[in-house]
Amino acid sequence: MNLSTNDLESNIKRNKRTNTKASFILGDSNKELDVLIRKKKKFQLIMTSPPYNMGKEYEKNEPIETYLIEIENIISKLVQVLDDRGSICWQVGNYIDKKTKEMFPLDIFYYNIFKKYKLQLRNRIIWNFEHGLHSTKRFSGRYEVILWFTKSEDYTFNLDDVRVPAKYPGKKHYKGQKKGEISGNPLGKNPSDFWESLKNEWENAVWKIPNVKSNHKEKTIHPCQYPIELVERCVLALTNEGDNILDPYSGVGSSVLAAYKNKRNAIGIEKDSSYIDIANDRLLSLKKGQLKIRALGTPVHIPNQNQAVAKKPDHFKY
Repeated sequence: MNLSTNDLESNIKRNKRTNTKASFILGDSNKELDVLIRKKKKFQLIMTSPPYNMGKEYEKNEPIETYLIEIENIISKLVQVLDDRGSICWQVGNYIDKKTKEMFPLDIFYYNIFKKYKLQLRNRIIWNFEHGLHSTKRFSGRYEVILWFTKSEDYTFNLDDVRVPAKYPGKKHYKGQKKGEISGNPLGKNPSDFWESLKNEWENAVWKIPNVKSNHKEKTIHPCQYPIELVERCVLALTNEGDNILDPYSGVGSSVLAAYKNKRNAIGIEKDSSYIDIANDRLLSLKKGQLKIRALGTPVHIPNQNQAVAKKPDHFKY
């Protein structure tokens, strides 16, 4: 699934020929969604990572009850612009109360909200990564969750576009009419719902996706940027070329870039003008074939044990 430079340039040229469109709207999602509803816009995929209520520069920090009411208002509008065969991928982590330090797993709260609007949960995907939040009062955070909901039982799912190599491709049926025949699918097997950031490639039933930290080639000023690779897996599986994708909290544009890169149309809504500027610069670089992107399935860097940073000091226990 890796795209070479030539492949990427070919995709970009094809995007231009097929009039694939990608754009950003500067504004508040609550208001801008009303505009999209009035225009009767429909999207085959809504992919986003909403604010976690952690008090980052782009969000508030308020009682979780208040936070969830505000987000539910947004969700109610997203359901209205979601195509009948469409999907919502809602990527969230955990909210930590600043006073009590208690952790609230946001996906649990969101599940009930989405069910209220009659959406159906297809997968609860665990995105695991090696580097995350450190803590001295609890175990360090190393995962987030993607809730994949559909609007109906009839939805787009391109399994063949995201299959992975089988672990035992030579396995055969051991009984019945097909005894002795190869039992697996020649195109590969169905990936699991556990996406792990470890090593090797996108295979072995594990989707390996590093989070965007300081040494990630996609890193910008955004403190909670998610990787283009994470979005691509959802784009490929849940939409077709030419479909429309929306990110109501687009930040520096990872969802929009992933959509455009794979010949889908996309709109991102973002209230911070500095993030919009970065997103537009990244989109322009992508169109020129100059944007640095971690290709889908690239092995995670393993440090050379001879490097100073990888050597264990004498006074370290582990």
